[in-house]
Amino acid sequence: MRKNSNTINWWKYIKPYFPYFILGPLCMIIEVVGEILMPRLLAYIINLGIDGKTENMPGVIIWLYDKIGNNAFFIVAIAVGMILTAILMMIGGVGGAYFGGKASVNFAADLRADIYKKIQNFSFSNIDKFSSASLVTRLTNDVTQLQNFVNMMLRMFFRSPGMLIGALIMAINLNPSLSVILAISVPVLLIAVACIIIRGFPLFGKMQTKIDGLNSTVQENLTNVRVVKSFVREDFEENKFKNANADLKNTAGTAMKNMILMSPVMTFIMNATSIAVYWLGGHQLLDGKMNTGDFASFVTYITQILSSLMMVTFLFMMFSRSMASAKRIAEVMNEEIDIVDAAKHADHIVTRGEIEFKDVSFRYYKDSPEKVLDNINIKINAGDTVGIIGSTGCGKTTLVSMIARLYDVDEGEVLVDCVNVKDYSLYNLREGVGMVLQKNVLFSGSIIDNLRWGDSDATIEEIKEAADYAQADGFISSFTDGYNMDLGQGGTNVSGGQKQRLCIARALLKKPKILILDDSTSAVDMATEARIREAFKNSLKDSTKIIIAQRINSVKDADEIIVLDEGRITGVGKHEYLLENNLTYQEIYYSQMDKKEDKK
Repeated sequence: MRKNSNTINWWKYIKPYFPYFILGPLCMIIEVVGEILMPRLLAYIINLGIDGKTENMPGVIIWLYDKIGNNAFFIVAIAVGMILTAILMMIGGVGGAYFGGKASVNFAADLRADIYKKIQNFSFSNIDKFSSASLVTRLTNDVTQLQNFVNMMLRMFFRSPGMLIGALIMAINLNPSLSVILAISVPVLLIAVACIIIRGFPLFGKMQTKIDGLNSTVQENLTNVRVVKSFVREDFEENKFKNANADLKNTAGTAMKNMILMSPVMTFIMNATSIAVYWLGGHQLLDGKMNTGDFASFVTYITQILSSLMMVTFLFMMFSRSMASAKRIAEVMNEEIDIVDAAKHADHIVTRGEIEFKDVSFRYYKDSPEKVLDNINIKINAGDTVGIIGSTGCGKTTLVSMIARLYDVDEGEVLVDCVNVKDYSLYNLREGVGMVLQKNVLFSGSIIDNLRWGDSDATIEEIKEAADYAQADGFISSFTDGYNMDLGQGGTNVSGGQKQRLCIARALLKKPKILILDDSTSAVDMATEARIREAFKNSLKDSTKIIIAQRINSVKDADEIIVLDEGRITGVGKHEYLLENNLTYQEIYYSQMDKKEDKK
């Protein structure tokens, strides 16, 4: 069940880098102070240094002017002050950018690490709620959106309001009557921007969802590129990508069109304000009510006020997009993990491999009336080889997934060595269970790197022995680089049968007390499969082996065969017994025999 809360403890990602979060804005404040002072210093040069007017000049400036006694030297003195101010502004700007960058990058790195860790702890049920493409987008694009917002916020959060307030104070101080223009333009601007942002906020959430869809299309195509080419479906996939890309473009275009309105609205208001200032200020200048330097300074302050408003609105625009991303990240972080490690016997390990299902029932969707598994009762003795057979979708994979707690039962309990699997630590339980899943997965890297997933400390002799048991040593040795051959992404440069045998070797190297093979020899010829089964008797004679198969021949020699049909056990016994007494088993057996006859 997913939590309704969309909150995250953001302080956790700020606290370790709090000095950066403080120093960045402080540096920006230094830059703002410099920007506010610059127009005033320029006014002193024009009013005193050029025009020689002392009206409305601060006492300290008049004292300095009198002390120097020379217009040229006074202008040079103020110019030096402006240069020093510019240097301080440069230091503040560089410092703000540096600390803002450090804070945002580290913030994003820690957040990304926590999201990844959270996903790693997801059960199969949790993973089923999100597409892999969506999780990738949230882990990358959405985190990047937040990183950019944090960086921009640290650089602009104090700079923009600081400049707005500082320039406003200076403008009012210079000419209160002319500043009345701002009382009209600023509220109009803020209302217009607020309307645009409120309308655009939902569009950013939709845009991130469309990015999920595009990533899903690309990921699916690249993963299955061989299938696409073999069925000559390149045109279909290109159209599929084209549609997903167009969908994202249209959604992004709608969002951006809404935000693009901000620029002409702000430009219009800025230009209208500037015209009003030049018109009214020009009249005051001609009437002698305002000094030339004060007028130049006032125009600069007006520009700073309106520019700071533009930066504030841009910050709000980034905020609206980052909040859409934050909400999507919160959905992952607040996902309630339904399989938790609350072991009563944390030190207990799997020693024998005995398995028992007691009144087990399971649903994928908890509110669904239909059960995937219904009232399963079965005991598997330690060291036995057990086959599970049944029609596609009858619950075979789900059943064995509960042994390693990849899914948890809804009703009943699963016992391993007479201990409920929920009472083991997840590590100890899964360390005692080796699984070769229905979908064989290899990772980028060499063959030896992939096999060492079974045992990271395995020697080359142990690796070769496991590969030999899995009938993989022969084809591995035929490669030019042998066990050091790079498999490429997902093992795309080996065949399906070779991939299955590598996955079996990896599981054998683990030397588990329980080995589960989920239809893991379907791409292997029957002779090779027989040799693999024979090798199990030698390499894992004390381990419990569970073989899920579609072929009767894969399980006919098992100590016991479990027949599943629509989530229920319909028969248990050896091959001969089931062939005589179980209708489902008979149907599977004779359908396969008929196919063999047809092939003859």
